[in-house]
Amino acid sequence: MVYEERNAWAGLIVSPITMVVYVVLVLQQAAGGPLTAVDWFPLMLWVIGGGIVATIVIGIVWGMIAGAKDPDGVGRSDIRDRDINRMGSRVEQAFVVIAGLGVILLCAVGADVFWIANTMFAGFAVSALVGGVARVIAYRRGLV
Repeated sequence: MVYEERNAWAGLIVSPITMVVYVVLVLQQAAGGPLTAVDWFPLMLWVIGGGIVATIVIGIVWGMIAGAKDPDGVGRSDIRDRDINRMGSRVEQAFVVIAGLGVILLCAVGADVFWIANTMFAGFAVSALVGGVARVIAYRRGLV
């Protein structure tokens, strides 16, 4: 498994976990009250930061294990890896645009900032998840 594919898998492992953790933390802090009363900003920052750190740590540990098994092939990439990365980025970009349109719509109707921020957060998370799935499928089945 090449470096880029391991990173895609690391993101696929961490993304759903971070989303679930964020939702659980927000619901716990709401304690049955209105969600808009939750102090969501620090929670969101910590979850995003934790997700980034977890993805990096998983990538490093997985790379060390792969490097022990195949020291020559651990960091290699070729044109196929770059093409798969571009395709995954295009898929991600489409979902970020959809989330951005949702944010614009929420702004237009005067929604609470909680809903606006969480719509964008969910858009980023779905974007990362779908982009990672697209990359892994491309690695397994090839680009068409």
